[in-house]
Amino acid sequence: MSGQLKEVRLRIKSVGTTQQITKAMKMVSAAKLRRAQDAITQMRPYAEKLQEMLSNIIGSVDCNIGGGLNVERPIEKVLFIVVTSDRGLCGAFNANSIKLTKSVINEKYKTQFEKGNVTILPLGKKGWESFTRNGYNVIDNYWTIFSDLNFDNVKAAAEYVRNAFVSKEFDRVELVYSKFKNAATQEFVCEQHLPIPKSKSTKETNNDFIFEPSKEVLIDELMPKILNTQIYKGVLDSNASEHGARMTAMDKATENAEEMLRSLRISYNRARQASITTELTEIVSGAAALEG
Repeated sequence: MSGQLKEVRLRIKSVGTTQQITKAMKMVSAAKLRRAQDAITQMRPYAEKLQEMLSNIIGSVDCNIGGGLNVERPIEKVLFIVVTSDRGLCGAFNANSIKLTKSVINEKYKTQFEKGNVTILPLGKKGWESFTRNGYNVIDNYWTIFSDLNFDNVKAAAEYVRNAFVSKEFDRVELVYSKFKNAATQEFVCEQHLPIPKSKSTKETNNDFIFEPSKEVLIDELMPKILNTQIYKGVLDSNASEHGARMTAMDKATENAEEMLRSLRISYNRARQASITTELTEIVSGAAALEG
């Protein structure tokens, strides 16, 4: 019985230590989430307006403007930019991004994948580890981007993607990331990055533009900057989503640890009561035997 009590005590101590860790991780994630949420909240309206403006302009100009970034080609080679995190313990956040990527490949680019013409550019360690382990074609130059998250590092990856598309290394570029809604909700999306998609509805397209200087000069100057901003927005969205997912996961882990502690304490008290009752019974039985 004493061995059983010792085992339960050790489990209670172990679960209590784990609960302290999950509480601390929840608090750290909450603090990081606030900063990440502020960053994407300030960035999103600007980036969305730029994307809307770019799509409208693309729909109103010739296809040879912008260095060929809006030119539709037969899709032979596809690049996926997949944004994940560097660390785990954030629920299904990384798994959902990877799962969505594989699902889109299977549904839209199965033929290209079977020919070995699908390439992954992971932004984040978890995506890099998963796709490398599963034998995908992986560009491993930019997966450390979250070790020093800033616009210049994202810009370097965006410029590589843009140059590769212009040089026809890839005919389609898809961006997979998690769109931040709130701490408990993330929307995993796959968006066409290149060629630049035109406005989906003619009603949404506003062709009333006055170009100064010429449209060629203006678009050649603005288009790369807008594309850089779109990838940066996706990275900031995923960064906020990661901290929200981790905070939620650690909160749930803390609650589960509390339930487990409650159950273990009940088990410990029952075992202790049983041990005391057994000892009392032995004492009474011994005394009765002596009297006899």
